[in-house]
Amino acid sequence: MTKNPNLIEKLVMNSSSTLIIIGTFLLMFGAASLFYFLQPYFEDIYLKRISTTWGFTLMIVGSILLTLKISFLVYILVLYLRYKVVNSVSDEQLPLLTVIVPAYNEGELVYKTLISLTDSDYPKEKLQIISIDDGSQDDTWQWMKKAKQELGNSVSIYQQPKNMGKRHALYRGFNLGMGEVFITVDSDSIVKKDTLRNMASPFIVNEECGAVAGNVRVLNRKDALIPRMLNVSFAFSFEFIRSAQSTLGSVLCTPGALSAYRREAVFNCREAWINQTFMGQVSKIGEDRAMTNMILKQGYKVLFQRNAYVLTNIPERYKNLSKMFIRWERSNVRENIAMSKFAFSNFREGKKTGTRILLLNQWLKMTMAYPALLIMLFFIVTYPVLFFSSTFVSALVFSSMRALFYAKKHNVAESLWAYPYSIFFAFTLFWITPYAIATAGRSGWLTRDLTKKELKKQQQQQQVEVEVVAVSS
Repeated sequence: MTKNPNLIEKLVMNSSSTLIIIGTFLLMFGAASLFYFLQPYFEDIYLKRISTTWGFTLMIVGSILLTLKISFLVYILVLYLRYKVVNSVSDEQLPLLTVIVPAYNEGELVYKTLISLTDSDYPKEKLQIISIDDGSQDDTWQWMKKAKQELGNSVSIYQQPKNMGKRHALYRGFNLGMGEVFITVDSDSIVKKDTLRNMASPFIVNEECGAVAGNVRVLNRKDALIPRMLNVSFAFSFEFIRSAQSTLGSVLCTPGALSAYRREAVFNCREAWINQTFMGQVSKIGEDRAMTNMILKQGYKVLFQRNAYVLTNIPERYKNLSKMFIRWERSNVRENIAMSKFAFSNFREGKKTGTRILLLNQWLKMTMAYPALLIMLFFIVTYPVLFFSSTFVSALVFSSMRALFYAKKHNVAESLWAYPYSIFFAFTLFWITPYAIATAGRSGWLTRDLTKKELKKQQQQQQVEVEVVAVSS
């Protein structure tokens, strides 16, 4: 009897998932029990530490930081409760829309992305789709041509003469686009039928809207453990954090996977954006956060549309995931500096305090990166039992917020992945922010280039396909 390999993989994945969830809770509740039974020992450590100047200072600083963190979360919760999604306007009101899909080494994924865009319920006479191959090393261009053959005039495809970076591909798309609103979609992403109209509607309803962030979820969440964990994290980051930011009209980053921009706002800053530099070098990363900053600086509001979904692929291996996070954090360092240059000025009419609080919270995270790392190393060496037990207990407490949010909005079983992710992040990704700060001047994309082995494999596959066609002919 022939066994289905996909079924076997799913069974193995489900078994591994169950073991990981059970193991996580055993660790967390074990740490909580240890924390309880060793309370006299921890109190003794506390009394010894507090009797020293250094220990007392550390306690005061820690208490202040904890108070600030809790206060910020309460503030975000209040903003989240005030958030309102913008409902879609009628077909007659919808603007002329240009969707830009930059692609680099995406293979078949770009084809699926273009198919999903053309399947949207946006009025066809008002929709222009442009896809640009940024000098891919693989068969991305072939898949784009296949999409063009099947979709006809619904899609226009272009090819960069060489790999110039995502920012240049988007820049070309902006220059080619005829729409009143631009929407950018990553070439490994799938949009839902009503996503485009939900993204475009805020620009009609609100004249102050300069940009809109879409709701990003994980497409490959069933394929590996890392995507399963990040799917819960993404839901919290977008549907909770960005909803709160949207209430202030100050979403800090419109994601590359799905963003929308007012044409006038883009054209006001496109030259500064394409020529942006950092530490004397041309910026090749963080194009989404940079565009968001430049639009906020013009006085526009940046909103979030919870009803505009995009499913995007994320790395399934730790190496690629860490590279993605490094790129994001380097962008945060650069753009926090850029935002600080205008956020405390009279950059737009109305209230600006909330926007400044969001920025200050970003700076607090950055400035505490190295002190937190040093304190962590100190406690690992001197009080390992205290460190590990308190870390697991803290993960249990703060994970519960994400888990409860996801369980209420989506799925109870999937919400449990918030707990393994907290431990995973605490012990394997804690170094990302300090490293990104130290290497903020580097601009490598890190995740999309093919290795020589992968490129050779691609070329061999293409050669086999050519030979098969020749034999058939």
